[in-house]
Amino acid sequence: MLSKLIAQRIALGILLLVAVSVLIFAGTNLLPGDVAQAILGKTATPLAIENLRKEMGLNDPAYVRYFHWLFGILHGDLGTALTTKLDIATSIRGRLWNTLFLAFWAAIVSIPLAVILGLIAVRHHNRPVDKLISGLALASTSVPEFFIGYLLVYFLAVKFQIFPGISTVYDGMPFLDRMKAIALPCTALTLGILAHMMRMTRAAILNVMQSAYIETAELKGLTAFEVIRKHALPNALAPIINVVILNLAYLVVGVVIVEVIFVYPGMGQYLVDHVAMRDVPVVQAVGLIFAAVYIFLNVVADVASILANPRLRHPR
Repeated sequence: MLSKLIAQRIALGILLLVAVSVLIFAGTNLLPGDVAQAILGKTATPLAIENLRKEMGLNDPAYVRYFHWLFGILHGDLGTALTTKLDIATSIRGRLWNTLFLAFWAAIVSIPLAVILGLIAVRHHNRPVDKLISGLALASTSVPEFFIGYLLVYFLAVKFQIFPGISTVYDGMPFLDRMKAIALPCTALTLGILAHMMRMTRAAILNVMQSAYIETAELKGLTAFEVIRKHALPNALAPIINVVILNLAYLVVGVVIVEVIFVYPGMGQYLVDHVAMRDVPVVQAVGLIFAAVYIFLNVVADVASILANPRLRHPR
């Protein structure tokens, strides 16, 4: 039963990715304007535009172009950027690493902090400390990321000049310099997901605290912290793991706004630059990569929830 459920989740993820690829291709082809016209400019002759359309295969039926695009992706060919004539896969490689590097350090900071704050809130349930943490979390989730980003730039980059306002990184950059460069975007991402993970951790543990075995543990004379650490937290891991993985998916996919604010050379900045130039192959490739990462991590979250469920691991 366990292997069947996991196989179903994986198959559903693959079908969802195919469906998303269709939507991405259709959406980019429904954008107003003509790609050939955008490349050649307003002064191009109709003959030049028509020749370019034939060269790019824009006169082929949509389904033919879709399967040609999909076939290329399955063979590792993401296409060529229309504006720069560079191979998209080569251009993306370094930027994808930059995005993953930023998301990794945001996760390293936010996940332990969220769990610790959640545990503290549970330990002091309905007391001033719990109310303070919950209030700050609610306020944090109510503030848009771009506003947090601009506040960080104003106070930490402009007013006090502690960190750079523009997050410039490059190959071979010393590690400490790179960490200083990503400090502000990493902080913005951390604040964006910390509150949600903390609230979910708190809710999951409080839900477990209503169980009968928790009362038994308390009657045995265990301290409140021991009850939470030894009994409540292990049994609340399934929903906590699920929300952590889902927030990791958000970290990778939701970096677009943060990267634009801090001019960080990642996937989000790359996407925005080429959307402005109507570079359809780049938009399709980056959109599909973001979708693949998001769907993959959602499947991982589903599988982790299945494996963490003792009733599925040890069926009667």
